[in-house]
Amino acid sequence: MKYTELNGKSVEELNSLLKEKKLLLFNLKQKLKTMQLTNPKEISIVKKDIAKINTAINATK
Repeated sequence: MKYTELNGKSVEELNSLLKEKKLLLFNLKQKLKTMQLTNPKEISIVKKDIAKINTAINATK
């Protein structure tokens, strides 16, 4: 996900996307603890996506 993709979206769309990513991060952390996660790098990618979404939300304020 690139920041330019998020730039044109409304705050409501960004908030819903943020909720989805946070839920995905929660699920990935659960899988990591139960040793079901095949690629631990996914967690850092989702964290970076969350940071990009938060940046886009704060830029609209």
